[in-house]
Amino acid sequence: MLKIVLLTLMIVGIAVLLLGVKVFFTKDGRFPNTHVSGNKAMRDRGIFCVQTQDRMERNKK
Repeated sequence: MLKIVLLTLMIVGIAVLLLGVKVFFTKDGRFPNTHVSGNKAMRDRGIFCVQTQDRMERNKK
């Protein structure tokens, strides 16, 4: 049982390290902005996130 737990923790640790290579090992490394507002093509098409659309509607009144 202990071997399985240690193996699982090692696999999860390696996965986290590999997913964060750019963040951990580059200067000014950041996670990518995957939010709708971070995508210029969607903004150009007039597609916004729910919070932005709600704020825009509230400001119209």
